[in-house]
Amino acid sequence: MWDSLGKMILLFGIFLVLIGGLMLLGGRLFGLARLPGDIFLQRGNFSFYFPVATSIILSILLTIILNLIRR
Repeated sequence: MWDSLGKMILLFGIFLVLIGGLMLLGGRLFGLARLPGDIFLQRGNFSFYFPVATSIILSILLTIILNLIRR
């Protein structure tokens, strides 16, 4: 039982590292930074960025990829 749990946690960790790397490089490589529809507010020394359009696009892509893997 502990062997399978350890393998699952290890695979989940590797998956998180890969997704994190793609998120860091995604804006530079794929042009996913500041799409039309993303909210960016800047007032004085305060800035707020909420990637609405980017989140929707990434959600659709991940749904397609995970559905292809699962079949």
